[in-house]
Amino acid sequence: MPQRVRVPLRVVVGHYADATVSVYVKIAALDRRDSGCEAGVAYLSGLLGLARSTVERALTQLMRPAPDDDIVELTSQRRTRQGGEGWTAVRRVRATNPQREHGAWVPSRAAESLSPRQLRCYAALAYATATGVHATLAELARVLRHRSGQKAGQPLAVRSVRRILRDLEQLGWITVEPRAGYRGRHIYTVHDEPVQAVLTADSGEGSGGDLGEGSLTVDHHQTDSPDDQPPTAALDFRRRREQVVAGGPVENPPLPAAVRRPYGGPQLSLAPRIWRVLEPVKTLLPGLSPYVVRELAREIGRQLDEGQEVERLRSRLEFRFASTDTIRDPGRWLLGAGIVRRGCGLAACESGLIWHTGRLCSSCVATWSSAERLRRIERELDQRERDMGIRTPYQLPPGRPQPSALPMGRRR
Repeated sequence: MPQRVRVPLRVVVGHYADATVSVYVKIAALDRRDSGCEAGVAYLSGLLGLARSTVERALTQLMRPAPDDDIVELTSQRRTRQGGEGWTAVRRVRATNPQREHGAWVPSRAAESLSPRQLRCYAALAYATATGVHATLAELARVLRHRSGQKAGQPLAVRSVRRILRDLEQLGWITVEPRAGYRGRHIYTVHDEPVQAVLTADSGEGSGGDLGEGSLTVDHHQTDSPDDQPPTAALDFRRRREQVVAGGPVENPPLPAAVRRPYGGPQLSLAPRIWRVLEPVKTLLPGLSPYVVRELAREIGRQLDEGQEVERLRSRLEFRFASTDTIRDPGRWLLGAGIVRRGCGLAACESGLIWHTGRLCSSCVATWSSAERLRRIERELDQRERDMGIRTPYQLPPGRPQPSALPMGRRR
């Protein structure tokens, strides 16, 4: 059974940014260890696929009192050795009482597989389905509201919510039964893991293999869900050790190799539409790290969302794979050459040809003609200068030294 963490409802529907929910889920999963969450900002950034500055802002939000109820969700303890060299800070999430505070159970794996906004929508649906509420698109839009910009605080557009739900269903995290609920509302089924087959990549590492270390998340089935906990455990607060703040930097060098634990969680999975695109190059997938596979799946999903067909991407990969003699680095080739669309700004342009008709792209033809005319003019000017004996401004007779530059462009 996959590891799940309980996310307070105030984090899901509160003022926190979308990326803050992803950071909270991962830190709460790593906090299951007796020593707490010892992952640094760089490790969390690579694990979640977020920028380092985004993770730092999320940590700042979680460690500051909320503006509405002054609750702090995360505490951080700095550590230093006797010689002054620092270790990574230990972070712990706030202990919650399930009997008094509402929350949603979210798989820790979802924080790595879904985007921050998709994860927030998934958490809201997990809470709604657990409480028996048939959520509407308008209600989800108020949860997934704009978090920044001029529209900050306003509900998200309904079509944007519909697109997020469609992506979650295609990725296998939810199942939607249209118009099967109360007064024609949709019925959502939330899955603890995607319903597609997993990728059997023999990388020897975990989801943190691209960083040179395995994931620090370890499954604890005894505390995975309320059903697995003893009846008396739900009424008690989680006991915390006294927080002692020590001087030193917040982020420090990573833990030694002897302290790192190998990853033992579930494998990375891909949506069926991603598998159909990657079928021509399936021989290159087993050696890829989970990070490269995740970036490749995101790029393919982005192009499919733009309106490009699955057969178009399959044909592109098949043609380029067949026309390439040697591929030394499969991951770099797939991300930098194999899946990249070449052509102009038109979505239907594929390497200078219109995909649906096979005709030349008029925009690309105009660009090629302009570039060819420019090159022809440059060649004619160069030939004319050579015929007239004109030298360039910095061309001097042989043997004469080059002049030294003076301020304001003058020369002596």
